[in-house]
Amino acid sequence: MEQRLKQYGVVSPEMLASLSGLDFLKGIVDGTRPHPPISEVLGFHLVEVEEGRAVFAGQPSFDHYNPIGTVHGGFAATLLDSALGCAIFSTLAKGEAWTTLELKLNFVRPMSKDTGPVRAEGRIVHRGRSVATSQGELKDREGKLYAHASTTCMIFPAKV
Repeated sequence: MEQRLKQYGVVSPEMLASLSGLDFLKGIVDGTRPHPPISEVLGFHLVEVEEGRAVFAGQPSFDHYNPIGTVHGGFAATLLDSALGCAIFSTLAKGEAWTTLELKLNFVRPMSKDTGPVRAEGRIVHRGRSVATSQGELKDREGKLYAHASTTCMIFPAKV
């Protein structure tokens, strides 16, 4: 299997509206569409997606440290926000858009540069016509829990 170099950027609103959420996200995973710029900045990527489920992987590093000597909570929050939002995004039809209304996050233990790779997995809980919810966890490779979260998103017609 050929390994592609990751490309970063954004697509036009017209392209985004022309695809289902699942098709768009599968394009990020397979390298036919760019990863968002925040993925490059924080060092995490969408690695798995199916309808109602999305997984992001990242590696906590010294670059993510806060003043008290641990990985900033924003790193966990960003991975979980991405996984939970993309679990919902994966259920959208062509021409639908979404935005986060609320994110609830619980930190269980701190991360450090020695934690190793972590994965945030989001799963759909409810998908209505205009509101959806999802939940997920952030775990290390041994399955140790670092944080868990839930989100509520609004779904609406895309503006092109």
